[in-house]
Amino acid sequence: MIRPGQHICQDLRQKSRPFSVLGFAGLIILLHLALLPSAAVWAATIGGVTGLPLPRFVSLRASEVNIRTGPGVRYPIDWVFNRANLPVEVIAEFDTWRKIRDADGTKGWVHQSMLSGRRYIITTDRIRSLRRKPAATASTVARLEAGVVGRLETCREKWCEIDIDGLRGWILRTEVWGLRTAKGGN
Repeated sequence: MIRPGQHICQDLRQKSRPFSVLGFAGLIILLHLALLPSAAVWAATIGGVTGLPLPRFVSLRASEVNIRTGPGVRYPIDWVFNRANLPVEVIAEFDTWRKIRDADGTKGWVHQSMLSGRRYIITTDRIRSLRRKPAATASTVARLEAGVVGRLETCREKWCEIDIDGLRGWILRTEVWGLRTAKGGN
């Protein structure tokens, strides 16, 4: 049985926080974007800083990454992620900062230097079978608990090949987080 790593993240938020003006401004901007014509909304799916698609999946470069409430060091640290290679989704860009979301939906800002373009996935929900071949009838290579992180090698329709510390096998794309949901899309 392969078990997930130690603590994935540590919550540093206070129990209560007053409603921030920045949060209200962000809500106003989101409402404004929702009312734009579809062409403008499509344009918003390309990062204005990098020119890369938004959202997109990346991974954490370091084993300790500070997640902030806003894009800059002047913003307080809200979370600390304690797991290198954890897959995250970039959902916004500002200068050298990226707003990310993890598999649990936690959101925050991280400096771009803490992110890597190397693709990883994380297993979801319950124990999953890592198979020798991309077929439900293929022999099981390992049983993976929820929260196991593996490097994404390739995907074929509904199956993805992953590598977990040298152990390679295939898993259904519906059993992991860190991929686009469309067939063949990573």
